[in-house]
Amino acid sequence: MSTILYSHPVCQEHTNSPDHPEQPDRLRYISNVLDGPSYFMLDRRDAPMGQIEDITRVHDARYVDDILASVPTRGNTLLGPDTGMSPASGEAALRAVGAICEAVDVVLEGGARNAFCSVRPPGHHAEYAEAMGFCLFNNIAIGAQRARQVHGCKKVAAVDFDVHHGNGTQAAFQTEPSLFFGSSHQMPAFPGTGYAEETGVGNIVNVPLAPGAGSEEFRRAYSDKILPALRAFEPDFILISAGFDADARDPLAQLRVKTPDFAWVTAEILKVADEFCSGKVVSTLEGGYDLDALAAGVAVHMRELMGI
Repeated sequence: MSTILYSHPVCQEHTNSPDHPEQPDRLRYISNVLDGPSYFMLDRRDAPMGQIEDITRVHDARYVDDILASVPTRGNTLLGPDTGMSPASGEAALRAVGAICEAVDVVLEGGARNAFCSVRPPGHHAEYAEAMGFCLFNNIAIGAQRARQVHGCKKVAAVDFDVHHGNGTQAAFQTEPSLFFGSSHQMPAFPGTGYAEETGVGNIVNVPLAPGAGSEEFRRAYSDKILPALRAFEPDFILISAGFDADARDPLAQLRVKTPDFAWVTAEILKVADEFCSGKVVSTLEGGYDLDALAAGVAVHMRELMGI
């Protein structure tokens, strides 16, 4: 069964502000590497427009209206110290939502084994009524609620290997025992959440990693803590917040993860998916700000999803 790649040209037009690290070239570098001959079997699809009803399962309706009403007609608008919008940002954010929602639909309906959403803006920092950390809408949480409320999934898991803690996803999941969130991330680092003691209703597993931690610590976080908890949860669907900024080359953090570690963690998550949910996985792009490291990480992530 195929792997689907969702993206859309407008996602390359969204900008936060000049010289911002979350830049359009991120998707261009990913596109270039995935145009290589190893990936010719990818089923490539344009991300559709997301629906407001999907977003308001996770976000305050007034907040959603305010975000879309704040899209500038020219230049950039800042929503906070690190998060902004340009004229293309509203459509880009809706395409990112549409990508994950359609990916969830197609995978859960048996039309593909798994999918990757190469979209921006990213989402895992966006909270109920607050844009932050380069994120407007929480794509992964929106996908989880789509799986539950449209497809009737009983246990939905999200695994986040971005170097920054997915505070927005945790906030959306932490009171829901039918949702699981597992995260490895640097601490101290933005956004300052993700302590091991933050366990929700027993459904949250945070593994903070100290600056300078590398492959051994990263893999041990999953082997010893996140993957056993994920297996104990017995998910019937798995989502991945795929951030590649734990790479040693990334300028925004200080972990020392290597490209093969992203292949390894993807493969390990897929093993759990094979055990409990017929391999059904949807992944979406989060961080990664060294362009070469990002492209390399996505390349090996995709190879594991495709089984090549």
